[in-house]
Amino acid sequence: MKHIGAVQAVVTAAGFDREPTAAELDAIESEMPLIAAELELLDAQIVTLDRSPSPLDMRRIRRARRRVLVARRELTNRGVVGAPEVA
Repeated sequence: MKHIGAVQAVVTAAGFDREPTAAELDAIESEMPLIAAELELLDAQIVTLDRSPSPLDMRRIRRARRRVLVARRELTNRGVVGAPEVA
């Protein structure tokens, strides 16, 4: 069996092996409402993976989608650089 190895001595840059900077932490903190809303939507969708969604599940998903849209709108209106665009 042939082993595949890296041709170069260093495959990844050393800059990735560091803690986040204060600016990166601030950006994450400003995006936390959107992250939380997206997690809530994901949780609502995961519940319905193995069964048919009930009317209550559908309502929960709709509300979670609205929260994601509101959080995206607020980020965009604040002018946060790198805010995700609404598809």
